[in-house]
Amino acid sequence: QWLPMLDLVLGMSVEPGFGGQSFIGGSVEKVKRLRSMIDGGGFSTLIEIDGGVGPDNAGMLFAAGCDVLVAGNTIFGSDDPTRTIHDLLRA
Repeated sequence: QWLPMLDLVLGMSVEPGFGGQSFIGGSVEKVKRLRSMIDGGGFSTLIEIDGGVGPDNAGMLFAAGCDVLVAGNTIFGSDDPTRTIHDLLRA
């Protein structure tokens, strides 16, 4: 089993390569399965998702078991980055 050896698992929710892509919806189910494996084994591994993260899917990702969200374009492309960060955290 490899999970006990990991502090963090980074999942990509877009095709790696460049920013601004659309979120791949199937990523939420992958997070749920990974969270189940982590919790079932009693591990402390964090789940981080990168790609297409925004206010419309942050809540789903947190509910699925994500610990960390990467939302580069959502934040840096916002007219009010501070408010956008707060919106993501409240999702």
